Amino acid sequence: MALIEHLTTHAVRTDGPFVLRSGETSSWYIDARQTTFSGEGARRVGAAVLPHIPEGVDAVGGMTMGADPIAVATAVIAAGAGRELAAFSIRKEAKDHGTGGRLVGPVGAGSRVVVLEDTTTTGGALSDAIGALREEDVEIVLAVSLIDRSDGVTARRMSELGIEYLALITPTDLGVTV
Repeated sequence: MALIEHLTTHAVRTDGPFVLRSGETSSWYIDARQTTFSGEGARRVGAAVLPHIPEGVDAVGGMTMGADPIAVATAVIAAGAGRELAAFSIRKEAKDHGTGGRLVGPVGAGSRVVVLEDTTTTGGALSDAIGALREEDVEIVLAVSLIDRSDGVTARRMSELGIEYLALITPTDLGVTV
């Protein structure tokens, strides 16, 4: 897969230790933004994610910042393929000016969405996104993680929330061990 090649070359770091969002420490790290924020990497990300987005989904997105470039890349690749798909973002906290709120983009009550994350260790960001979307009466069809380093934790957490889950890449795919 072209995406794995790009991530392995540009995003995998083995010069740790690194502290992860979960608070855990790891000897290796996937700096996915080295891929998701590059032009070629974003093209590969969108091409890898789009085939997993079910028909009838209105938008893709998740918690800002990790999901943002994945959502936009997927929406752009979809447009190039003649498929209408919007991107959205969820702020960590509600904004108190402008239109306010946490949800940004052309989605709202009744929208059918796929929640995205770049790298997951515990499923925390996906869970936060799902909670925010449910508060807005948005239907979550699927949760997708670009890279899942959780060893099954995220899949269990999504199952508990009643959300179908898909991990595109695991550490083994990238040549690292948990």
